[in-house]
Amino acid sequence: MAKPKEKAESPVLDATDLAILRQLQQNARIAVKELAEAVHLTPTPVHERLKRLERTGVIRQYVALLDGAKIGKNLMVICYVSLQQHNKNAGAQFIDAVMEMDEVLECLTISGQFDFMLKVVSADMNDYYDFHVHKLSAMENVSNVQSVFVLGVVKESHRLV
Repeated sequence: MAKPKEKAESPVLDATDLAILRQLQQNARIAVKELAEAVHLTPTPVHERLKRLERTGVIRQYVALLDGAKIGKNLMVICYVSLQQHNKNAGAQFIDAVMEMDEVLECLTISGQFDFMLKVVSADMNDYYDFHVHKLSAMENVSNVQSVFVLGVVKESHRLV
């Protein structure tokens, strides 16, 4: 019998690493010198810690968070998706297709009645309808899509520590 895949070990993070990560989550463009001052170290060890956090995958990437309404993405929709077939190939094909859809911000595999949950943005209802009919529902293995329209965002955070 094959052994189950082992998970990659998470690096051990100390209080200083966590303080660095908290600062970066507030401002990913903070200068190393400023970051060093905030965590009470000199720039060289902070730079070394940053490189280690990047190398070990704790820091996956640095991004700019945009205001969707200011760039014409006024509608957010949560889509619950069920597949007709539930095998490795079918799931992989769906995931590959979703990865290519610019409208999809997030795709989560979920338990329960549906297989996936998508966070989708579009300009308006007509734009979403086009996405729903011509892209998402048109996929060969999709059996059911339930759309929930977001009326407002109460809390939105990307902070993990």
